Amino acid sequence: MKVLITGFEPFGGEAVNPSEEVVKALPDSIGDREIVKQILPTVFEKGSKTLIAALEKHQPDLLLCVGQAGGRSGITPERVAINLRDASIPDNEGNEPSDEPIIPQGEAAYFSTLPIKEMVKAVKDLALPATVSNTAGTFVCNEVMYTALHYAKTCCPHLKAGFVHIPYTESQVRNKPESTPFFKEEDILRAMIAMIRVL
Repeated sequence: MKVLITGFEPFGGEAVNPSEEVVKALPDSIGDREIVKQILPTVFEKGSKTLIAALEKHQPDLLLCVGQAGGRSGITPERVAINLRDASIPDNEGNEPSDEPIIPQGEAAYFSTLPIKEMVKAVKDLALPATVSNTAGTFVCNEVMYTALHYAKTCCPHLKAGFVHIPYTESQVRNKPESTPFFKEEDILRAMIAMIRVL
């Protein structure tokens, strides 16, 4: 079984993106699952095009996209992606779309086809906080999730796909308010491996 895991480059003034770091730190196999890794640009449209190219090249059985959700206190598999670009900050090339569809005439939304509640349980079994999220936002993370699920439905019906958001890491919160939640890098890695095992 082949699993494509994607992360993102740093954005929003951050020096690192924990999704990139954890994807790079994953082993090349987990059980009988071959792990293929791809880092996406945090850029509207370009991130999605890079994802589609990776899907067509590797033809995985499963796709798990990973992104940073600074301010969240746990691991949050996403339930749904919506057909909307609405940026509150510019992407890494200065694009800041407002109220634009990702795919004109596309479905209004797509639901994850991954076992998100089992993923949450796997993380909680490590004594780490996790919950299902009902919003992937309207930035590049949501666009990538929506594009992945649209591709699966229209071009690759066997592909199971979804998205998970992870919190800041410890190094990212040193200059942020004391109450800003974070995870240790090793705990994010443990959580990722646990979620991949239930896919």
